Amino acid sequence: MLSKVKPGSIVLFHNAALHTPEALSGIIESLQKDGYKIVPISKLIYKDNYTIDHAGKQFGIQNSSMIAQP
Repeated sequence: MLSKVKPGSIVLFHNAALHTPEALSGIIESLQKDGYKIVPISKLIYKDNYTIDHAGKQFGIQNSSMIAQP
């Protein structure tokens, strides 16, 4: 899993998975060591003034005629 993480990745762990509890702290430490910041999903998504492209990527809208890059 760690080799597939890249900037902007969202990593989901199911709390009922067999080995998640013992693996999670090591995964978080490794990601932080590599410079990643762990944030809640609410910090990654636009809540207002956004559009979604054909691939499902969300973009904030600066005004009614422009789309800003995140």
